[in-house]
Amino acid sequence: MGDLSKDINSTFVNNRVKALLNIIYTSNWIMSYQNEFFKSYGISPQQYNILRILKGANKPLNVQTIKDRMIERSPNATRLMDKLCAKQFIQRCPSEHDRRVVKIVITEEGKAFLASIPEDFNKELLKNLSEEEAEQLSNLLDKMR
Repeated sequence: MGDLSKDINSTFVNNRVKALLNIIYTSNWIMSYQNEFFKSYGISPQQYNILRILKGANKPLNVQTIKDRMIERSPNATRLMDKLCAKQFIQRCPSEHDRRVVKIVITEEGKAFLASIPEDFNKELLKNLSEEEAEQLSNLLDKMR
């Protein structure tokens, strides 16, 4: 099990400072794990998030709606979608009535690609927490925000 004090060889003024730094440190640890995991699939965690949003919506969405639903807000969401479009995982659907409106939909190839990724890939990250501890952690993070 990790110990932030040992991991970064530091002491802290108080527990609030330690908690905040631990959240930041853990966030980076999670992102590194996910980046490494998705590398073998040729996508980023953000692209995976876009595909999950579109699959869950089960209908075409405009780009702003996708951006609003993303876990990690990305200023380059359009570029991420360009890459998914090039892989034929998503498709742009221009509006017949307004050229400025473009909706995005996941393709059958995108759905098949998502199905090839294990849904429990994050399980390893939470292996040291019981279901009750995970709920408590989630509630504390919600309370913090």
